[in-house]
Amino acid sequence: MSKRIETSALSRMAAMVCGSLILAATPALAKTRVTVAVTETIAGANPYADSVSLMNAVWCQVYGCMVRYDNATETYTSDLFESWAVEDPLTWVFKLKPGLKRSNGEPVVAEDFTHSIDRIRNDPNSKQKHRLNYVAGVEIRDPQTVVIKTTEPTATLLEYLKSVIITSKALYDKYGANADKEYPIGAGPYMLGRLQTDNYVSIRKNPDHPLVTAENPDEVIFKIMKEPEQRLTALFNDEVQIAQFIPPQLVPRLEASKGAKIAWNESVEVMFLAMRPDAKPFDNPLVRQAVAHAVDKDAIIRSILGGQASRLDGPVGPGQVGYSPDFNPAYPYDPARSKALLAEAGYPDGVEIDFTATIGRYTSDKQICEAIADMLQKAGFKVNLKTPEWSTMWDDVQNGKTAFYYMGRGTVLDPSVMLAQYFETGGSPRVGYSNPEVDKMLQTERQTFDNAERLKLLQQAMAKIVEEAPGVFMWRHKMAWGVASNVDFKPVPTGEINGWQIKVSE
Repeated sequence: MSKRIETSALSRMAAMVCGSLILAATPALAKTRVTVAVTETIAGANPYADSVSLMNAVWCQVYGCMVRYDNATETYTSDLFESWAVEDPLTWVFKLKPGLKRSNGEPVVAEDFTHSIDRIRNDPNSKQKHRLNYVAGVEIRDPQTVVIKTTEPTATLLEYLKSVIITSKALYDKYGANADKEYPIGAGPYMLGRLQTDNYVSIRKNPDHPLVTAENPDEVIFKIMKEPEQRLTALFNDEVQIAQFIPPQLVPRLEASKGAKIAWNESVEVMFLAMRPDAKPFDNPLVRQAVAHAVDKDAIIRSILGGQASRLDGPVGPGQVGYSPDFNPAYPYDPARSKALLAEAGYPDGVEIDFTATIGRYTSDKQICEAIADMLQKAGFKVNLKTPEWSTMWDDVQNGKTAFYYMGRGTVLDPSVMLAQYFETGGSPRVGYSNPEVDKMLQTERQTFDNAERLKLLQQAMAKIVEEAPGVFMWRHKMAWGVASNVDFKPVPTGEINGWQIKVSE
């Protein structure tokens, strides 16, 4: 059964608190509305049950997050804390901004942070536990001071805390899990309107929040539309005002439109092929290396993506932490080499594999995965191409049930968190790769506060991961977005869609 935030439920809360919640619940009062056609999933009303970029951004706008990355200044900032400092290698001290309030007038208190950390850890539906891998605990020093203790020195802690959503302890204590569905009261610039699982979610502007202005839309609706043609047609029909991820073959139609325009962004989402070393035949590194040599990245970028991507030969590219232009591609396209590696691995007649593709989640993903399957066939693999629904695939990947798949990891500014999540022992079930040497490298770089030294260690770890090939790093997309002519929206490299960064003209 889908979950919806109903007007009646919000009205009950409105009777108890201030009238601003009525605005969040009454569609007729929305003066300006922007609908965004998106491709990701919406798990439900529990903000901790999602681990996708879309909903991370939505929940941060509704509830507020500990830290966010400011693309304009290329630094971390916070709407909840006025400052933070490293007191010692295991202790970070955060000072709350004075006078913080939720949209119902309830104050944001230090106990909300201990409560939120506890929910991330212990909520049975939480998909965000990896954010706290190195958090030992949260302490309240005084009403304005939150102290985070780490299990080890963690120079990259802010990257982990970037999307830690802060919900109300008082409301949860009173209503339990129903607080998510019926009393989603946060301290963000927008308030939750309605939500239907894997369909749409709407948020409504909190006019009293310092981040928003009169130019920002009163309501933003995120509507899942998997098919690119559907998104573009909806844009042309004014059913949506922003259309995410327009593939190269549709860009000329968008450019020729009089009622819409195109906006570009250089994404920092890393696209890759993942192979589980605990599943045959990928338990043999020679097979994984054969896959790496079998895929002609340049041909896919040229023919399918129309040049709208930048090739990756490692986990990062230009503008991302740890990138080096001196890194030599380890796996040039060489299908003959793939066949030789398969023979060396004990498969002279090739080997049968299942390859799980995404359909409608990423730019041109269906065509890309079909091309990859064909290239693998020519290199000696016998490929069974699997195309489950995205929600099913994503659930299986998160639970370690998919051996070989195409995937993107969004918002990779500093790759430390991504590398630990996918390639450190116990980081997550998504790949199942384990190498004590890589573990040590990643642990050491994470504990190093000297930035120059940390970058060296990070590059060593990335080189080893590339050599062992549990993941084949493919490209970063240059994203095309369709935007209505009366909407000002500049997509950011990290891909978040924030209402307070959208402006609407009459």
